[in-house]
Formats: sequence, structure tokens, C-alpha cells
Amino acid sequence: MATAKRKAAVTGAFSYTGQYIARALMQRGWEVITLTRNPNKPHPLQGKIKVFPLDFSNPKQLSETLLGVEVLINTYWVRFNYPGSSFEQAVENTRMLLKAAEEVIVRRVVHISVSNPDLNSDLPYFRGKAQVETIIQSGKLSYAILRPTIIFGNEEVLISNITWLLRHLPFFGIPGDGQYRVQPLFVENLAKIAAESAENNNNQILDTAGPEVFSFAELIQSLKKLVGSRALLLHLPPSAALLMAKVLGLLLGDVLLTQDELTALMEERLLVKGEPLGQTRFSDWAQEQRSTLGQHYVNELKRHHGKTG
Repeated sequence: MATAKRKAAVTGAFSYTGQYIARALMQRGWEVITLTRNPNKPHPLQGKIKVFPLDFSNPKQLSETLLGVEVLINTYWVRFNYPGSSFEQAVENTRMLLKAAEEVIVRRVVHISVSNPDLNSDLPYFRGKAQVETIIQSGKLSYAILRPTIIFGNEEVLISNITWLLRHLPFFGIPGDGQYRVQPLFVENLAKIAAESAENNNNQILDTAGPEVFSFAELIQSLKKLVGSRALLLHLPPSAALLMAKVLGLLLGDVLLTQDELTALMEERLLVKGEPLGQTRFSDWAQEQRSTLGQHYVNELKRHHGKTG
């Protein structure tokens, strides 16, 4: 008789990080299901994994979906407050999901948090992530909490859209002196770490970052050179750079940058102190992707909030 596969549930397996985590688990022999807010979304994983709704208005359904699941990998979160989607609600939704997992005795949760979460932060993104970490640590499930920095890879939004702007604009605004640092992490490295963590039993909190550290100015300069951009790089007061991002956002029908994101960037919250767990160098990856990187703009509002027009 064949041994039953271990079963994992990934929230948002049709999203950016979730799809890589789902594939990494499948490669290790796991049966994977997904809970998603867009169950009918066209995606290469459609038909390869079972799809269930991530419906926070129906806690009973969440528990029934998680019945028989050994590990829950949670990628659910929001980037910014938006009608029908807030950080406060994301915390409560995650609390509900974890309670549903406890009720059906899921063994372990692997949670994708963020680098440098802080319960006392004025930034709701980082404060909310810290609140969720506290909920997990006080719960009944074995846990691994992964704290990624800025993530790069195919289908990623931030690096791709920065490069698109460098390809299409006559100038690019760098907030302040640009000397604040970032530590990019390859999405497939994060997926590998998440899959490995699913097979562990120990409670873990892991800073997950790549091996290279750049100042923001260095990152922009390297991308400009890589794609042969002629954009003039201007150092602007942070308020002016944010205003430029808002104007471009209006023209593109999107949100390019928020005040909180800019503050987090300049506070170096996308940098960790420990040894990097990611192995892929951003500079090597970007060199390999230079012909396609930034060729298309990815609209965040259309992707996650269904905004059209």
C-alpha cells in the first residue's frame, strides 16, 4: 500500500511568493492545496493543486478545508490600507485562520513575516506583522516565522517596475542621499527555506535575506547601467520623491510608493544583521535577466484589488 503524501496548505498559491512555495513543497513530495481569495484566477498551478476559498467570513469552512493538513504556510497579508482591506483586518483575519488550524490540529504553521517587525513601530505594516508573530508564538501550533527582506525574482513587482521606470522616464528620483541599504532575497531561496521549515518541528524565527547589500542609490545605478537607461538620476527631498511617485501612480492607475514604505526603506528595515540564509546574488540574477527585466509594468491595484481602467 502506498504511503499517503504529507499535506500542506498554502494561502495564496496563485500569488507571487505563494506559487514558489507551493512548487517547492511539491518537489519535496508534498500534496499541496491552496486557500485563495481568487479561486478562479488563471494560473499555471490551476489543475495541479486543489483550490479552496480563503473566506474569512466563514470560519467553519476554513476549519473544514484545513482538516487533514499537516502544515499551513501563510503568505496572506496586505501591502497598504485600501477599501475593504486594512492592516487591522489582516491581523484579525490571520488570527481567525490560525484558530481554524488549531481546531483541526494542524501540526505546524510556517508564516511569512517581514524583516524587522516591531510592535512599537509607527508603521502599521511592520506593527501588524509583529502582532501576528505574537499571536503565533502564544498559540498551540509549532511554528517557523520567516522574516524576508525585499524579494526579487520573475513576476516580482518592485524591482521590475523600478526598471520599467528607468527604461521609460527621462529622470528617476532617488529620495534623499540614497545611502540607506537594502538586502535583496531571491524568491526561490525563500521558497526553499519555507519548504525546509515545513519539515522541521522546532519553533524558529529566521531572518531571511540575500548575500548582497546595496545602498538604494547603488541598486538604482546598477539597474540603470544594466538595461542601458539614459534616465537622469536626481536626488530629491523625500517629500518631493513621494509626490513624484503619487503623480506617476495617478497616471498609471496604481500605487507606486506609500509614505510608510518610503519611511521603512530609509530606516533600513529591509536589511538584517545576521548571516544571510539566501544564496542567490541579486547582481548575478539581474545580469541574466537584463534583456527582459522591466519590459512590462505590473499594476499592483489590478493584480490584487481587481481595479480596472
